Amino acid sequence: MYRFEEPWTSWEVHPEGEEVVCCIQGHMTLHQELPDGTKDSIDLGPGDYAINARGTWHTADTDEPVVALFITAGKGTQNRPRQ
Repeated sequence: MYRFEEPWTSWEVHPEGEEVVCCIQGHMTLHQELPDGTKDSIDLGPGDYAINARGTWHTADTDEPVVALFITAGKGTQNRPRQ
């Protein structure tokens, strides 16, 4: 479970497996940069979920309190600054 109230300041990627993102409370926009370079944005509200595929860079935006459950293959996780 992760609580946040503002846009993330970095991107992250999980090279060892997929990540399930379940929004529990609030609303968030999940931004993905797929391995082939395409980009996608997914709006999530309570009860919604999305999958970050292996090797997909991702970050999130919100302007309200959010509680989300992240189920992650965390080995090898990398971060980079958001610009």
